Amino acid sequence: QVQLVESGGGLVQAGGSLRLSCAASGRTISSYVMGWFRQAPGKEREFVAGISWSGATNYADSVKGRFTISRDNAKNTMYLLMNNLKPEDTAVYYCNVGPWFGRGTQVTVSS
Repeated sequence: QVQLVESGGGLVQAGGSLRLSCAASGRTISSYVMGWFRQAPGKEREFVAGISWSGATNYADSVKGRFTISRDNAKNTMYLLMNNLKPEDTAVYYCNVGPWFGRGTQVTVSS
């Protein structure tokens, strides 16, 4: 069992930046693919970014060039740096490791 706790969400103006963190506990997650998902009101949860154990990354087209995913295996932590935020990025952001999801952190971008 893995527990995931997201932090770093908040309210920001369009064009601003936020850095989300995901702290994992319960087992070492260095061998797992990790990722971020988000869910906006009235919409399905969608993939945002993923990172392999070796650091290979992939992104949804909507965030390419603006978001950067990274991980620190020594700290059992994953990050999502979000730059040039847009109102359409408003959502609850969820950390994912294997079959596990965190409870999410709210990101709200005002226009």
